[in-house]
Parts: sequence; C-alpha cells; structure tokens
Amino acid sequence: MTTATKSDLEVIPLTNHIGAEMRGLDMTKPLSDEDIEAINEAFLKHLVIVFRDQKLTQEDLLRVTAYFGPVGHMRRPPKYFPPGFDKILPNIMLITNIRENGEPIGALPDGEMMFHHDMIHSANPDAGTMLYSVEVPTWGGDTLFASGYAAYDTLDPALRNKLEGKRARHFYNYGSVVKGDGKGTEAFGESLHPFFRTHDQTGKKAIYVNRLMTVGIEGMDDTEAQPILDHVFDHMEKPEFIYAHKWQVGDILLWDNRCSTHARTDFPADQRRLMLRTTVECAKPPY
Repeated sequence: MTTATKSDLEVIPLTNHIGAEMRGLDMTKPLSDEDIEAINEAFLKHLVIVFRDQKLTQEDLLRVTAYFGPVGHMRRPPKYFPPGFDKILPNIMLITNIRENGEPIGALPDGEMMFHHDMIHSANPDAGTMLYSVEVPTWGGDTLFASGYAAYDTLDPALRNKLEGKRARHFYNYGSVVKGDGKGTEAFGESLHPFFRTHDQTGKKAIYVNRLMTVGIEGMDDTEAQPILDHVFDHMEKPEFIYAHKWQVGDILLWDNRCSTHARTDFPADQRRLMLRTTVECAKPPY
C-alpha cells in the first residue's frame, strides 16, 4: 500500500516486517526539514529505506548522512586501510572487489557475508548505515535485511525469559565476511552488549546478536551458550523476517543498526562491484 508523507512523498512498504521504498526525493539537492522529518519517520517505522536513481558525489553522501545525526568515524585503524581509501573522503568506506596489481583497493571485496550489525563489536555501535551503489554485478551481491523486532516478538517466551537481562560477547577482525574465515586484518574490536536491545527512540526491543560477530553469552559456558546462539541465529534469519535488496546503480539504502541485521549474497568474482558507505553515530550506548 502506498502512503503519503507530510511533504507528499511516497513510502511503499516492501515486506510485512522490514523495508520501504521512498519516492519523490532528489538527494543531490538540499533536503527540507519536512523531508528529513518524513524520512526519519519512515526509517523508524520500516528500519530500511530505499532511494532509487540517485547520482551522488562523495560530498553529497556525507551531507545526506549528516541529516540524520553526526557522521560516524572509521573505527578500523588507518594502518589497515586498503589502498583505495586514499582517494575517498574521510569517514566514507570504499567497499569493492576492484583490484589493482592483484590487491583489493577497498574493504570487504569478495563473496557472501554473514548476517551482522555494523560496529556491534565497538563500545557504542553506530545507529544507522547509508550505502550508495556506484557499480553492481549482473547478478548476486544482494543485501539481505532481517528485522530484530519481529525476531524478538516471535522468540519462544521461555527462551526469551532465560535470556532477558543477559549480555552477549562480540568479536570481529576487520575485513572478515564469514566467522573464522581468516580473511580479516590483525585489527579487531570486541564488546559486551545486552542480548536484547531497547531502541533509544522507539522503545521497542530487538534481538541484538548476530551470526558473524557474536561469540558468547556472559555467565554461560560456551557448551551451553553456542547451541542457544545457533538457535537464535536461525530464528532471526527466517525468510518471513527478511527483505532482500537487489541493487541497481544509483540506489541509496539507509538502515537501522539498532534493530536489524544484514548480510550479503555471493556474486561473480570477475564482475565489478563498488559501494560507498557512511554511518550515523548513536546518541548513547545500547544499555
């Protein structure tokens, strides 16, 4: 169903639980306060917002990101930046499989990537992520988004009660796309956060663990914790909770890291894929 926003924009839900396409905006031009408010309302309701057919410069991308809060800074130590980062403005991540002299020029170059929350391995993870497509392969490289709200609401009540008040441990080597793949850098982040996160703006609860980065549950032996985590991961990734985005050049996606996870499907290694990513800082840690 198509609905009208305050500025008569179109918001078109994409699934029952997550995702909406927003039409009627040209991101190359400054947005009005009314437009920004409309996007924020849709963002909090749908968790993932899609904007099609945009032609942004790097400066445009940073400007648009800043409408939604302070632009997040890069957490990976500069020592471990891929070489292509030298041509990118600060606080933009270059995600690409393009290689020069056999070396990837950007981050996260190849293949599928497990479900994760961006920066959950840091003390105060970013609230949102914006990703802009510059080059896309003919197939694959889709981004899958899963609603943490829907997963929490439908989790077995007995298990939910068991995990209420628990904290989970997270660990990530920058650059890894599959847990234990050995492809990440020596640089890493680790953190401890509530198993269920209460959203600081909506007040709703979401499951706040993920398959790629969550490695344990505080106060539990791994032999007890791992089967629980595997069960929760499987529950979170049920098809009915997921929106699968098939990229087109010029797409911008804005998603909420506080209440959704995302993953990437495989794509041809011999076809170019290039994305520019920014993040929005969170007002407070997830407690």
